[in-house]
Amino acid sequence: MSHNVSLFSLKVLQNLGFKLLTKKRNLELLEVDFENRLGLAAGLDKNGDYIDTLAALGFGFLEIGTITPLPQPGNKKPRLFRIKKDKSLINQMGFNNKGVDHLVNKLIKRKSKIPLGISIGKNFFTKNDQAHEDYLNCLERVYEYSAYVAVNVSSPNTRGLRELQFDKPLDLLLSVLKRKQMELSELHGYKPLFLKISPDNSHDQLVNLLDAIIDHNIDGLICSNTSVNHNFNNGKGGLSGSLIFDQSTELLRFSRKHLGTNFPIIASGGVMSKKDFEEKIKAGADLVQIYTGFVYEGPLLIDQILN
Repeated sequence: MSHNVSLFSLKVLQNLGFKLLTKKRNLELLEVDFENRLGLAAGLDKNGDYIDTLAALGFGFLEIGTITPLPQPGNKKPRLFRIKKDKSLINQMGFNNKGVDHLVNKLIKRKSKIPLGISIGKNFFTKNDQAHEDYLNCLERVYEYSAYVAVNVSSPNTRGLRELQFDKPLDLLLSVLKRKQMELSELHGYKPLFLKISPDNSHDQLVNLLDAIIDHNIDGLICSNTSVNHNFNNGKGGLSGSLIFDQSTELLRFSRKHLGTNFPIIASGGVMSKKDFEEKIKAGADLVQIYTGFVYEGPLLIDQILN
């Protein structure tokens, strides 16, 4: 309820003419122009209902989703919990969204020109050996409206999803998505594919993941999703916020070293201040996303980071 009230309140302010002015520090990455390096992570606006509202807050880009082919309610409530003393969250959402058709309708109607990443996933009841079909469905539908497409195989709240990060399931998924990307680029121009990974993988699993990204010519990395490495709420759900900052930043440093200096990386995980933002850049991020920091600090965090 607080989530919906907050976004609706921002929409009212936007309709009244509110816009947060931020200094432009333009960056071109994969032939996409970003006014600044700060973006909003997927999950806050799952359905594209608030694109123009969030664009007015000064972000350099937004990531919408994660979207699935069919609408789905997500996991049972309660499914979102605050750890207030540590400015962190536990979420058990489970890709609740209104489906890709709803999102495409919103993408067509949006007025702002802010670069949009679209995060895609699979429906809860789709078996892993058919998961690539869900991802292909979403990729085809959102491709022409996106600045990049994020392939989410790392949420801990959809049964079996993280198994898609490894071995044959990963090779199958990345190969079919890459082929489809090249087909669609003939019609709509080239739109990069980013893979969003978990911070909980072992060293060997991480190396295999990063090597697969290189082998399949995936364009970028999002580092990282939420973590199940916690004891809150019986260990269920994904941890985000300040408690994940160190873990996700170490993963970022390793990924940058492994992938090289020029490989595009978007950092996400525990950015709660300007200092955190700058630390992500120093660790190797080209772009940085916030989510939980925005929940706790509001638009003031954007102003502090960019101005």
